[in-house]
Amino acid sequence: MNMGGTDKQAALDALTDMTPGAVPITLAEHRARIARAQEFMAAQGIAAVYLNAGSNLTYFTGTKWSPSERMVGAILPADGDLVYIAPAFEESTIRDFMVVEGDIAVWDEHEQPAARLRAVLEERGIAAGSVLAIDDSTPLFLFDAIRAATDGYILRNAHPVTSHCRSRKSDAEIALIQRAMDMTMAVHVAAAAILHEGITTKEVEEFIHLAHRKVGASGSYFCIVLFGEATAYPHGVSYVQTLKKGDTVLIDTGCKVHNYISDITRTYVFGEPSERQRFVWNAEKAAQRAAFDAAQPGVPCEEVDKAARRSLEANGFGPGYKLPGLPHRTGHGIGLDIHEGPYLVGGETRALEPGMCFSNEPMICVPGEFGVRLEDHFYMTANGPKWFTQPAENLENPFAAG
Repeated sequence: MNMGGTDKQAALDALTDMTPGAVPITLAEHRARIARAQEFMAAQGIAAVYLNAGSNLTYFTGTKWSPSERMVGAILPADGDLVYIAPAFEESTIRDFMVVEGDIAVWDEHEQPAARLRAVLEERGIAAGSVLAIDDSTPLFLFDAIRAATDGYILRNAHPVTSHCRSRKSDAEIALIQRAMDMTMAVHVAAAAILHEGITTKEVEEFIHLAHRKVGASGSYFCIVLFGEATAYPHGVSYVQTLKKGDTVLIDTGCKVHNYISDITRTYVFGEPSERQRFVWNAEKAAQRAAFDAAQPGVPCEEVDKAARRSLEANGFGPGYKLPGLPHRTGHGIGLDIHEGPYLVGGETRALEPGMCFSNEPMICVPGEFGVRLEDHFYMTANGPKWFTQPAENLENPFAAG
């Protein structure tokens, strides 16, 4: 791919804010999520769920709070209103961040917050012997404290509840992911335009951060830029690389729009590609297509991964997870977290359903040479998968639909 070497400022100036019209998740949708969870909990005999600070708390309540050493979360009963738990000195701030309103059970710094959690359960008529499901993102130290304070309760993992709700995205969620993907694709195109011989990976990362800000995000949610042999390492290397003719270029980045995440990877060659680079790139594209074609409603997630690996093995890669080939799963779910379940990987027997969203990235790693990852995401409809972003057309046109 012949890059233009566009001036960085000119490339930034060509970008515009793409966030107007992006609608955050409404209070009504948060309430519907809670109702859906409560219906599932009642059917499963779960009396209450503890939601820890983080994406599960945000998903159900709209309240954004980063997890820390202090207990902040919410108790969601199978019947009745949720109750927040927070340090007393944070009560006003929690109320300021609330979307779904609720009582706040506060605790002072010298008190055991897990004991306050038990008191809330008892106040709500959820007695010992009941099932309390714990958010699976809860840190071990906090889980240990909850376990010690809730002697007599039956503790379970809340993942079946949270996954039941979160894995199938609503139209509003899909629209936000789509907007974030569109923004990141525009940034990818701009980043490719500034490449020139001698530019460093650090310079490109800095540009991508600024470009994401220009299209309306707070910056890059994450960014991986790799040149040459370093592209064989899926999540990067510790050292800065400098671009030269014939290098493979791999850029993987994303941003957030109203808490929902984008994640796109493009791989191409700076200058004239070799036959080896072309062969591996085409094999990657074929594997990505095979995975997409296999993703049909009712098909187990693992079958999508198997389809990608069959395609790769037909081109001499693998078998299985062996290198050169695909060392990781074919795809992950995406939403409020960049990696969510279910996953497109061997052993995942959950069936594909409308609303599920996945990355499709069966990366080929060739140690000592280079790697190729083409990553686009799709969401499931009743009629099959639909791309958020169209896959690259060919090695010369990595941003053209194909």
